[in-house]
Amino acid sequence: MNIELTTTPSARDAKIISQGIVNYNHAMIPTLEPEDNEIKFSVFARDNSGSITGGLRAVCYWNTLHIELLWVCERARGAQVGSRLVGKAERFALSQGFKRSLLFTTSWQAKPFYEKQGYCLEASIPDYPEGYVSYLLTKVLL
Repeated sequence: MNIELTTTPSARDAKIISQGIVNYNHAMIPTLEPEDNEIKFSVFARDNSGSITGGLRAVCYWNTLHIELLWVCERARGAQVGSRLVGKAERFALSQGFKRSLLFTTSWQAKPFYEKQGYCLEASIPDYPEGYVSYLLTKVLL
């Protein structure tokens, strides 16, 4: 057996391992939603000139909204832009039948912000990145 490491896998090779885990998951849990049901989306905040002042990137799968990132420009902070972006994503997820949300944030980012939005701390990961803490937060969507 040859073990190979590459930083540039072919699309075909990457698809083989992705499909392998999808097949395994469905063999273990036949009622698991199909991979095709995954919904990737973004939410944007724009100023009156149309410039992006904030945004959120997310994906929904396994009955869960996964917030991948949230950013609000400095001049728009404190004006409820972040809350509105998160709220819009949560309402969309609910409308698609997703019942919970999860996200990761770090000690220098937005843990208190998310807690104000109703997110609960599930886990802390020390030294990720080194010298800092990462947090896993979740929320039941209502």
